[in-house]
Amino acid sequence: MDSRSSFESALTAEERNLLEGLTHPFRIQQFLDSIPYSPDDFYRSPRRVLRDRTAHCFDGAVFAAGALRRIGFPPLILDLFSNGRDDEHLLALFKVAGRWGAVAKSNFVGLRYREPVYGCLRELAMSYFEQYYNTAREKTLRGYSGPLRLVSFDRLDWMASDAAMEAIARRTDEIRRVVLIDAEMEQRLSPVDERSYRAGLIGADPHGLFRVNENPPRSGSGAPDDRPA
Repeated sequence: MDSRSSFESALTAEERNLLEGLTHPFRIQQFLDSIPYSPDDFYRSPRRVLRDRTAHCFDGAVFAAGALRRIGFPPLILDLFSNGRDDEHLLALFKVAGRWGAVAKSNFVGLRYREPVYGCLRELAMSYFEQYYNTAREKTLRGYSGPLRLVSFDRLDWMASDAAMEAIARRTDEIRRVVLIDAEMEQRLSPVDERSYRAGLIGADPHGLFRVNENPPRSGSGAPDDRPA
């Protein structure tokens, strides 16, 4: 039995009605955009995201994977990792006509939805490169791992159980990583320009920003300056 049964049985009528309206990946993104960004240092299952109406990067991606599952997509997530001076960022993946897209919750404008136009996961991951930066204005995306199939966590009731989130986070740190930027490329990177920096921060919750030299890097969640693990 998968995790959907206990999830569906736990829903209120209001929550069920809300989910019934999430009939397209972009509608799932719109829901995530409509709820506040969470600066909390713990994970929420999809069930708790609905209850609390708040999420950070990790919560949002896992919620989106569950919502995508309800409309016929396999529940998949992909972890973007940084240079160690930022947090990681989690995406929920979906595929249409052989092309990858993504749904994501982020404190930054440019780290959210991607249309299903990318021919491979590397293309999709690289589409986040210019918008993935920290408060020191460094471009910090370095690679990705995944996709991680959340059906393997059905035995932990991941759609309804907060406890299962820790196991998912640990697994994102264990699977093989694909490096996108090598040391030579890194040396040539320019800082983020002022206008791009400010544009990316529109609407950001300052309490959810990772501060370079003040916080250790957090894994399994967050975006550059995004929500903690």
